[in-house]
Amino acid sequence: MNGKVSTTRTKLERGRSALGPALELVHTGRAPTRAVLTSELGVTRATAGAVAAELEALGLIRVDSRPGSAAGSQGRPSHRLSVRESGPVAIAAQVHADGFRAALVGLGGRLVATAPGCVTVTADPAQVIGEVVDDCARLLRDSGLRCVGAGLAVPSAVAEPEGTALNPLHIAWPAGAPVSEIFADCVREAGIPGPAFTGNDVNLAALAEHRHGAGRGAQHLLCVATGHRGVGGALVLDGRLHTGSSGLALEVGHLTVNPEGRPCHCGGRGCLDVETDPLAFLVAARREPGPEESLLKQAGDLLRTEYEDAAVRGAAEELIDRLGLGLAGLVNILNPDRIILGGLHRALLDADPERLRAVVADRSLWGRSGSVPILPCTLDHNSLVGAAELAWQPVLDDPLAALA
Repeated sequence: MNGKVSTTRTKLERGRSALGPALELVHTGRAPTRAVLTSELGVTRATAGAVAAELEALGLIRVDSRPGSAAGSQGRPSHRLSVRESGPVAIAAQVHADGFRAALVGLGGRLVATAPGCVTVTADPAQVIGEVVDDCARLLRDSGLRCVGAGLAVPSAVAEPEGTALNPLHIAWPAGAPVSEIFADCVREAGIPGPAFTGNDVNLAALAEHRHGAGRGAQHLLCVATGHRGVGGALVLDGRLHTGSSGLALEVGHLTVNPEGRPCHCGGRGCLDVETDPLAFLVAARREPGPEESLLKQAGDLLRTEYEDAAVRGAAEELIDRLGLGLAGLVNILNPDRIILGGLHRALLDADPERLRAVVADRSLWGRSGSVPILPCTLDHNSLVGAAELAWQPVLDDPLAALA
């Protein structure tokens, strides 16, 4: 009798330990059917079926036991697995140089709802974060959905474990602002359930792209992107963000690519941050930045609509060459198996992909021995989706404990 009880307990424990990995497989689109789930988990069909049923009972996924058969296929098709559209959501918030935005994000990186962002960011982080959290709370009340937690993306390196924004260069916040503490307090005061997390916007964009976008399947993923101002970078290794010993790794915006170039906010000169961001492009194209739209939108629109103009094309080539030089240095140091580009850098890649790839290959050791794929980011609002990933992580780690 004791042996049977022990065996039953072991099976239950094995099934529970598989819940998180199973949910992550469905969440990232790597297990569209129960047959694939069985194979990926390395368990029996019965165990995979029980795990899928438990996740369905928790309101996280949907199991379709009667999927249609593909034309010409034989045998009974496997149960299809998908995230539940009416399931829980995570609160996601983003602050950038031109405003902020709030969203609800479901499993699978699905944007459930967004609120229009403001266009001004004051020098008081508590005021700005409080306003975006209020927008989040309104979205949540209107949706009637369950919330698992909240994530915030900010345009600054975030030191850990303190949770302070060390270099919010393009917003007027003081260096060392305790953004994690402020966000957690605002979330609690707004009555939003679940834990609250804060991270750098490009780090979170890379995490989202690795799980749901252009970075899927990469083992050593390098992401470089322009924000509304400045340049950021991130590295995802074996599915996890590499943030260094205290959260400050991959400040790629301060690589020097033009020693005689523009003064940088960091005290250097000719950094990627000021040589390849939207403002640098507008200046190089001899266009006066306007106050009515974000610099990122102005630069992107100019590149798409006036690329045949000699000044615009020349500015694009100038920025592509400097970006390629920076990427080549990163390839030499990090040896990534894929590079993804976001913001204005994505638009520059689209404008002249061969030029950028040629510069990287010519100036990097590993680029010469074997080309590194350079791809555009594919997700809209990827920093928001990444902020939600922070809130979803405890659920992916242990669904039963997180949703108890």
